Amino acid sequence: MEGSRQAPPGRALRTVVGVFGLLAALAGMEHGIGEILQGPVAPGGPVFRSWPGNEAFGILDGEPAFTVLPDLLASGVATVVAAGVFAAWAVAGIRGRRGPLVLIGLSLLLFAVGGGFGPPLLGIILGIGVSRLAAPSRPPGPGTRAMAKAWPWALGAGVAGYLGLVPGTLVMHATWGTPPASVVYALMAMAFGGVILALAGARASNRLEAWRAAERSKRSRSGTSP
Repeated sequence: MEGSRQAPPGRALRTVVGVFGLLAALAGMEHGIGEILQGPVAPGGPVFRSWPGNEAFGILDGEPAFTVLPDLLASGVATVVAAGVFAAWAVAGIRGRRGPLVLIGLSLLLFAVGGGFGPPLLGIILGIGVSRLAAPSRPPGPGTRAMAKAWPWALGAGVAGYLGLVPGTLVMHATWGTPPASVVYALMAMAFGGVILALAGARASNRLEAWRAAERSKRSRSGTSP
């Protein structure tokens, strides 16, 4: 059972959110660059392709995106700016009480201006994953301790999955031709599975750190050496 006292995000959570936040921001910027290159033209509808007609992005269906803006150049510029703000917040802004909520809001903004579907979804997952960090009221069990050790491996798998999608699929296309759809789906599963497991492990690490900090505080107050 967890108490109502809130625990700030520890090193593991800050690392996971920072790394995946940067990846999401870079993916959003990639959408924005594709939109900028299309110039000051109206999209065919609210849902459009950031890289239409680009053979290398064909396996990714031209990188679909949504926008509320009537001009692709404006959409691309807004996407790059929103992605930059998102990256900065993911790295430096989540420690505050409203940090996760702002991250989710920036994810929705990134979605609205043309940042694609995957990057905003990743941002929302990160925002939810770093929310409601209540400090434990009793010692974490073996399962929590095991999960706390697993987050770096999950982080590595998730990063490999995301980089395998972009630029990995582009490199595959240039080297061997268009990769099969099964490879893309496997990389997507690896990417999103990795981020979810990394968040779960980082939350476990956060509970463990909060418990140890509380125990040190109790010993200090009682005059017992740590």
